[in-house]
Amino acid sequence: MTNSPPPNGFWAQAAADPDRTVLIAPDGEEWTAGRLHAVSNRLVHGLRAAGLERGDAFAVVLPNGVEFFTAYLAASQAGFYLVPVNHHLVGPEIAWIVADSGAKVLIAHERFADAARQAADEAELPAARRYLVGTADGFRPYRELLDEQPDSAPDGRTLGWVMNYTSGTTGRPRGIRRPLPGTPPEQAHLGGFLGIFGIRPFDGNVHLVCSPLYHTAVLQFAGASLHLGHRVVLMDKWTPQGMLALIDRHRCTHTHMVPTQFHRLLALPAATRAAYDVSSLRHAIHGAAPCPDHVKRAMIDWWGGCVEEYYAASEGGGAFATAEDWLKKPGTVGRAWPISELAVFDDDGNRLPPGELGTVYMKMTTGGFRYHKDEGKTRKNRIGDFFTVGDLGYLDEDGYLFLRDRKIDMIISGGVNIYPAEIESALLGHPAVADAAAFGIPHDDWGEEVKAVVEPAEGHVPGPGLAADILAHCERQLAGYKRPKTVDFIAVMPRDPNGKLYKRRLRDPYWEGRERAV
Repeated sequence: MTNSPPPNGFWAQAAADPDRTVLIAPDGEEWTAGRLHAVSNRLVHGLRAAGLERGDAFAVVLPNGVEFFTAYLAASQAGFYLVPVNHHLVGPEIAWIVADSGAKVLIAHERFADAARQAADEAELPAARRYLVGTADGFRPYRELLDEQPDSAPDGRTLGWVMNYTSGTTGRPRGIRRPLPGTPPEQAHLGGFLGIFGIRPFDGNVHLVCSPLYHTAVLQFAGASLHLGHRVVLMDKWTPQGMLALIDRHRCTHTHMVPTQFHRLLALPAATRAAYDVSSLRHAIHGAAPCPDHVKRAMIDWWGGCVEEYYAASEGGGAFATAEDWLKKPGTVGRAWPISELAVFDDDGNRLPPGELGTVYMKMTTGGFRYHKDEGKTRKNRIGDFFTVGDLGYLDEDGYLFLRDRKIDMIISGGVNIYPAEIESALLGHPAVADAAAFGIPHDDWGEEVKAVVEPAEGHVPGPGLAADILAHCERQLAGYKRPKTVDFIAVMPRDPNGKLYKRRLRDPYWEGRERAV
């Protein structure tokens, strides 16, 4: 035996120690590095046989599971773009992403077969390029991509990327596309990202995936952990007690969370919380939504200094705050990552000094991006090498970032960004709706829920019957998490002479006596 450190990167680790367990599936099945490596190689060969070449995209509508990880590894060593699709979306929403990304293959799970089939039909994806984990009409079995393919590493290995889709204010999601570097997969930035948070290679680390892998950060944390030699434990359907049980059983050391999960954990009975040992946790990193101060303090009281926070976006990041940072400066989302820079600009593009509120911009040293097929948005959101996602905040004298508002119309429910324009577009498709607005109102568990306010068209009487009909219409048009939970009616929508909606006039009454987490 040698005392030299194990190699960095999944590919080298799989060759050096193929029998090491690297993945625990949601059903408890253990996967070794060698087995995962072999199946990812077979998927590359299968996708190439299906017609994919370097630079091509394929889309997946999958739950957390081995197939998602296999797709990630296949794309990253074959120069493909992996397009993860939110499996809560309905058929037309999935179809937009499949068509816009130019995905040549769609891999779905039988759980989402109906929406995936509708999407493939609308996107005019050939039947021969539709694959399903499980069985359902209209798909080829996923196994056909793997069967009779060799376990050997593919020729011409080159680094690929994940192409996430982020919703824009126009209501149509846009792909975040980074140029392929043309380097070997081993040259990916495997350690730098988690190193920002003080997470080291190997070191007995076990990463718990407790949110859907289609989210940018969730997949990035999980993939980086795998490459750093950490065992990865997958949850399919999150429950607070289930999470505590997995932390206890597998001695998990780090995870990525959203504040809604904190809220649910804190709601457990004290005896239930005390029944599980979570002392193995070193980093419980949260982001994606504002965390109320009282929730953050309660989690630090329970889990200690492992509760850490970051600010970033699918486009890049960002800021990071340890528990110590946050206790010293309550409300901060941290200071800039070593691989990024933060700045605050006014509406004229002038950089603002510490303490002055403006639009938050970020700059990454690891490469740029563009919005796929939307050069206007790409240019609009930039000042030089800096980009913004529209959040408002300020930097203090020590470089700590404080968010004082966000894209004012965006709704954040359970850590998920929801854009009202898309909901309003669906509402306006109902014949009884003359005008519509959607916004977030307080929800004790999710932070916000979607509220719709509708101006009825002439001849339509507002009331419970019309509200139910409008909600049923939305059910056919929008994913569940985007749908309004309730509809209120208004005689005339408050707009200025130019048509601008005074949404604050509608939203503010629902927040009276409540502090909106911004």
